[in-house]
Formats: sequence, C-alpha cells, structure tokens
Amino acid sequence: MPIQPGDAIPEVTLKHIDDGGVHTIDTPTLFAHRNVVLFAVPGAFTPTCSERHLPGFVERFDEFRDRGIEVACMAVNDPFVMQAWGESQNVPAGLRMLSDGNGDFARALGLEMDATAFGMGLRSKRFALYAEDGVVKQLFVEAPGEFKVSSAEHVLASI
Repeated sequence: MPIQPGDAIPEVTLKHIDDGGVHTIDTPTLFAHRNVVLFAVPGAFTPTCSERHLPGFVERFDEFRDRGIEVACMAVNDPFVMQAWGESQNVPAGLRMLSDGNGDFARALGLEMDATAFGMGLRSKRFALYAEDGVVKQLFVEAPGEFKVSSAEHVLASI
C-alpha cells in the first residue's frame, strides 16, 4: 500500500552532488525538523519532466521558500544525471536534486512503477508530497500519463 498522509517518511538513503562531490543523505536527515515538498518524476531529461514539472518548481521556488518550505526533486536516476539535469534547467541553489538510483525510496513509499515497456525499468510514479518533520501531510499522486496534481501550482494552492 502506498504511503498516506499521517505516515512517517520511510528511512532510506539517497544521493546528491554538490561542489564537494557525491554525498549520501538519509531521509530522516532530509525531513527532520523542517517542512519539505518532495516531488518525483519518472526520469530526468524526459519530456513532461523537463518541459513542465521541474520548471514549475524552479519558477515557484521562492514562493515555497517564503513559506518556510524546502523543495527537493527526486528521480530513479544516478546522481550525475540529476546534477546535469539540474544544471540544464537552471535549478536554484537550495532546490535539492536527489538520486534514488536503485528505486529504493520509490519502493519504500509504494510509489514505484514498472516502465520496462519503455526501456526504463523500475521508476518512480510522478508525485509530490508535503511533509512536516518527517510526517506526510499531503500526497499528490498522478494518474498514469497525467500531469495535474503534482505541479508546483497545485501543490502551492493545496498546502
């Protein structure tokens, strides 16, 4: 069963890159004592993800920050791909580009999808969640092939 509002974020490690190289971050560290919007995409550099999903959060990043909310993007891609994608999309400093390279977090959330028919293997469903101090307060999971409820605009209007 997928994670639900009221559930604690499962403990998993993710990767990210900054000026100091590749780093591991665990979800308790990422979510503890802060308000976080995490949005996930099926794949970096894919059409909807690159043309609409990530750009919406880039454009509205300051609106989230002004409300005391941190923003993170996650995909089942390696950290080097996530870094390159972030650079190509002019992601602002502070918007974390997280790698769930083996899909462990997507699986732990119950939000994985099988994209083998597209040659992509296990991926994350398109979703956004809002968590306070490691507890999911709101969850926005897209129906297959849709992009509505996990957009930056919808998430901002809903939290």
